[in-house]
Amino acid sequence: MHEVVIAGGGPTGLTLAGELALAGVDVAVVERRDSQQLAGSRAGGLHSRTIEVFDQRGIADRFLAEGQTAQVGAFGATKFDISDFPTRHPYGLGLWQNHIERILAGWVEELPVQFYRGRGVTGFTQDDDGVHVETSDGPIRAQYLVGCDGGRSLVRRTAGIDFPGWDPTISSLIAEVEMTEEPELGIRHDAVGMHALGRVEYEIHDGEIIWKDSGPIRVMVTEQQVGRGEPTLRDISEGLIAVYGTDFGVHSPTWISRFTDMTRQAAAYREGRVLLAGDAAHVHSPDGGQGLNIGVQDAVNLGWKLAQVVNGVSPDGLLDTYHAERHPVAARVLRNTMASVALRRPDDRIKALGDVVSELLSYEEPRRHFAAMMSGLDVHYDLGEGHPLLGRRMPDLDLVTADGPLRVYALLHQGRPVLLKLGEPGGLEIAPWADRVQLVDAEYAGAWELPALGEVAAPSAVLVRPDGYVGWVAEGSNLELRDALATWFGPPESA
Repeated sequence: MHEVVIAGGGPTGLTLAGELALAGVDVAVVERRDSQQLAGSRAGGLHSRTIEVFDQRGIADRFLAEGQTAQVGAFGATKFDISDFPTRHPYGLGLWQNHIERILAGWVEELPVQFYRGRGVTGFTQDDDGVHVETSDGPIRAQYLVGCDGGRSLVRRTAGIDFPGWDPTISSLIAEVEMTEEPELGIRHDAVGMHALGRVEYEIHDGEIIWKDSGPIRVMVTEQQVGRGEPTLRDISEGLIAVYGTDFGVHSPTWISRFTDMTRQAAAYREGRVLLAGDAAHVHSPDGGQGLNIGVQDAVNLGWKLAQVVNGVSPDGLLDTYHAERHPVAARVLRNTMASVALRRPDDRIKALGDVVSELLSYEEPRRHFAAMMSGLDVHYDLGEGHPLLGRRMPDLDLVTADGPLRVYALLHQGRPVLLKLGEPGGLEIAPWADRVQLVDAEYAGAWELPALGEVAAPSAVLVRPDGYVGWVAEGSNLELRDALATWFGPPESA
């Protein structure tokens, strides 16, 4: 019996497995693929906040070493430059999903995680003590099951969780192929929509994509009508001919897929001992490249909470904060991707609206607001009234401690919470939680800045959760600190 079984070994499932393993949880991943290697260059790219999340675990450099840093944020036709944002990573990272998964798998394989490859979850039943998980190669027993099994999630459907939303209005074929003729690389727009041809291998210089001279071609063709079923090479050929007048001798596909603007969100992220994360919880248009990113951030929010419940540190009710915090984040992504798709419609009136939106976003305050939203740097969990830091990401400050200089994110590498005392040492009593929370005395003389808000007042102490979000800011008595510690990290030891 495992403590947690994760259905699906994509970016969300891998991140969650790593988070749980760091906390000492017996976790297993059930993945239908025989190998971790994902075929071809499917969706990819990391936004600033996701790079920060990996930095919190000490693995950001693994991704940065292989990807291309660039300004990737956009809303509709408006691109954003976040190079002036107060973050150690004021950029996005161009990196295909197969490389992201490979790097994540390398990290997870350094941790005690059990993989069941070449088998998928086929069903489950749950009771008061756990979940009986049926797989294509026999049953597995777990205390909790997490569905990270994509937009068609069997876990979500079996749990009976509603998936309300909107049916697709547009679809695009996407593939990695070989071509006998030299294609017209670049983006093309017509009355149907946007189409693009590019090489899988590329470099970015001064914000411009420089394609390699050879190698596989990545195809994206908007379809004349919303497509159904599994796409084929013939569909790709016909789509290319409709747009370019030729299929460029397309052959030898590595993979073929289809994406749409279907927009749906699970009504609940939890049903008893079953939880959802990533595309299993929310699907939407890929506009803005947000899907993989919010899935990873779902996992980082859920991981430490589920670990504390499994380890008996916190009551089961802590898991309800996962839905309360992450459901609004995805709901906003659904809203902005629907708006972005609407602005791309080939209609003169919509084009006029897009021009107005672009003009508005050229002003500083709207630019900062939308750029922070698209990069994930403005996420704000509603933890009540208080200091502007409360419920927001903790900045990665360069601290001065008795042992020398220290980055805040270095304190989070093991996934443990931190109570950061700034100024005079002492004065905060956390003895009943000393086995769970690190108390760090430090100094920081610089400005406190948040991407969406600008400069904020310097606090005298902050409680940083394992996911890097602030759970308490020193503005009142130690009683309020005790309440926060009990809320997030369980009752005091003597209770």
